[in-house]
Amino acid sequence: MGYLPEALRNYLLRLGWSHGDDEIISTEQAIEWFNLENIGKSASRFDFDKLENLNGTYIRNSDDSYLTGLIIPLLEEKFGRKVTSEQQQMVESAMFGLKERAKSVISLADSAAFLIAERPLTYDEKALKLLNDNSKQVLDRLADRLEKIEDWSKEKIEAVVRESAEAEDLKLGKIAQPLRAALTGTTVSPGIFDVLEVLGKENALGRIRDVNKA
Repeated sequence: MGYLPEALRNYLLRLGWSHGDDEIISTEQAIEWFNLENIGKSASRFDFDKLENLNGTYIRNSDDSYLTGLIIPLLEEKFGRKVTSEQQQMVESAMFGLKERAKSVISLADSAAFLIAERPLTYDEKALKLLNDNSKQVLDRLADRLEKIEDWSKEKIEAVVRESAEAEDLKLGKIAQPLRAALTGTTVSPGIFDVLEVLGKENALGRIRDVNKA
């Protein structure tokens, strides 16, 4: 179900025992602090919403490489193929942004799927609505500008995207939203400049150009 063992241990412990107002209790702390006096006397109620929130906290605080190792088998099962070492590195590089919204290991894997998806991407319904004829033309012109970047870094990418939005007389969101759809096939992702950097120049530009072939 996508719960981290350490989060589940924490939650089960707090169902029937407390240590003051502490909600986040590591396994090591539990071993050190546990006593019989603080066992609760009232009946406990298992609340999946609380477990999910606690699990999200543990995911955000977990090491990126640890989380990457957990979701790679899920991604391989989803796509029916091995994840290459290059793709695994890409997932780990993006993990800092991916884990911010994740509530389970399963949702974390789902949010990372776009990174190893093969081109051309399959766009979901919301993404398709953003990729209209006008936005496709804007993205094509943006790709021309991005093509000129020699140092493919987040800072250089952001500067070019902002310049492009200004040249098109658009607010940043009006160019970032269809850009996210083109790069991920969805409307939800980590920061768009992080996505562009992690995908790499060739892959990112290829995905943007694919939009006009769809």
